[in-house]
Amino acid sequence: MPHAMNADVTVRPLSDHDLARWDAYVNAHPDATFFHRAGWKRVIEDAFGHRTHFLLAERGGEVVGVLPLAEIKSRLFGHSLGSLPFCAYGGILADHNAAYRALDEAAQALARQLRVGALEYRNQVAQHAHWPTKDLYVTFKKAIEPEIEANMNAIPRKQRAMVRKGIKAGLTGEIDADTTRFFEAYSASVHRLGTPVFSRKFFRLLKDEFGDDCELLTITLDGRVISSVMSFYFRDEVLPYYGGGVDAARAVAGNDFMYWDLMRRACERGLKVFDFGRSKCGTGSFDFKKNWGFDPTPLYYEYFLVADKEIPEINPLNPKYRLFIQAWKKMPLAVANAIGPHIVKNLG
Repeated sequence: MPHAMNADVTVRPLSDHDLARWDAYVNAHPDATFFHRAGWKRVIEDAFGHRTHFLLAERGGEVVGVLPLAEIKSRLFGHSLGSLPFCAYGGILADHNAAYRALDEAAQALARQLRVGALEYRNQVAQHAHWPTKDLYVTFKKAIEPEIEANMNAIPRKQRAMVRKGIKAGLTGEIDADTTRFFEAYSASVHRLGTPVFSRKFFRLLKDEFGDDCELLTITLDGRVISSVMSFYFRDEVLPYYGGGVDAARAVAGNDFMYWDLMRRACERGLKVFDFGRSKCGTGSFDFKKNWGFDPTPLYYEYFLVADKEIPEINPLNPKYRLFIQAWKKMPLAVANAIGPHIVKNLG
């Protein structure tokens, strides 16, 4: 895209020379999230082959705003530009209104230039009152108590009983250096739900790009994988983002123990916030997180419509995907793992 200007703010595409400056800005901005980090540019390009458009706003040579964008172009699921596909949060980070407007105007101009169906911002706070929004997702965050026992006692009684069931079963947690065991548990879990799996390459790239800020915690019983979770760390927060368990996990409360073990470890590290991530309203994931004593907070997914006449509804709750989901559940796991990545890369 060409350079864009608003007052004395200049907006231009992120270059390789700007990566450290971008991340320094993100790390310092109070509204930033893990999903604003520059590393997502390489991950999305290399894992899925999508074009990215990371926009950097400057004033007087200083970074005053950033906007990570990625473009998805699919025959099945349409053409979109969003901040940021595959991420719970996104949208514009800016120091002041001029920088915000400059980035917003540049993104809308880019959306028109690319002739996408819609431009999507995944905001935690409403920004465009006149834009259509998707009232679908909420997020769950809760403060981590400074003492381990206080965190255990803060879990509602029925859910606490499930955690203790896992402890009594003899489950143990181990930090993995690679994604092998994680993928075994994760792929089995999403297959049961009837949704396509991400590629092994995607998870390897996340671990490679974000290093210690991307952690694999695997739960085992007598040496066998029960469940596993990939978590992101950002400042004083831990965000369990991808996770799941094998069939045997249910009988021993494997997922319940897994999230407790992650919370316990985060407490020991002195972290302050447990971000359980987004869920769709009315789903099992939503109920599970509420059972932990977390309160839902709405997310504001806002849309600037370009070619589309209405908000795209590409999610498993859309009735038109019901038959697909039922068929996917019956597909052999090996086949689903081979085909899934070619579908899910266009869902965002």
